[in-house]
Amino acid sequence: MAIKFQYNKTSLTNLGKQLKVRQKALPTLKNKESALRSSVLEAKKESERLASELEASLKRYDYLAALWNEFDPGLVRIVDVDLRTVKVAGVKTPKLDEIHYEIRPFNAFVKPAWYADGVAILKELSRLGIESEVYMEKRRILEFQRKKTTQKVNLYEKVQIPGYKEAIRKIKRYMEDEENLSKASSKIVKNRHAAEEEEEQA
Repeated sequence: MAIKFQYNKTSLTNLGKQLKVRQKALPTLKNKESALRSSVLEAKKESERLASELEASLKRYDYLAALWNEFDPGLVRIVDVDLRTVKVAGVKTPKLDEIHYEIRPFNAFVKPAWYADGVAILKELSRLGIESEVYMEKRRILEFQRKKTTQKVNLYEKVQIPGYKEAIRKIKRYMEDEENLSKASSKIVKNRHAAEEEEEQA
């Protein structure tokens, strides 16, 4: 990315300001990137832990497989899922608050004794599944923001800061050359005047 500038003091001042802004922001961006990186790993671990816990729970209830055929799937229904927003390194992420279930009434005397346990099992399994999904989404959001922050860090560190420094150096060199030329030409003019005065006096 080429930095546009003009060979004058105004441009030099503006470039200096832009450079300072980026140099000040860089450490903050690096800290944010680092925080996001570790948060992504945490969210990934938690999502994987919940997924494996769900898998383990499903295996644990394998012995009930034949009984599930008797179970009424419409008995338990998820009505709503409450999510709240939590900021992680300045990024808004979802967090599971509560799952609202609707449990249809059933006659405990007519239905098998394990029906109540079946309801509790379904609630537990659904909670693990939903929470795992929420953590996957949290990880996706954090990963996206981390990539954006990394791009910004690279842009500042590798492109803009060196670019501004180079532009400032060029302007300063140009202005020094202009000043030197101006001094040299005024010296030449001065010498010429002095020589002309000497000729006139002679």
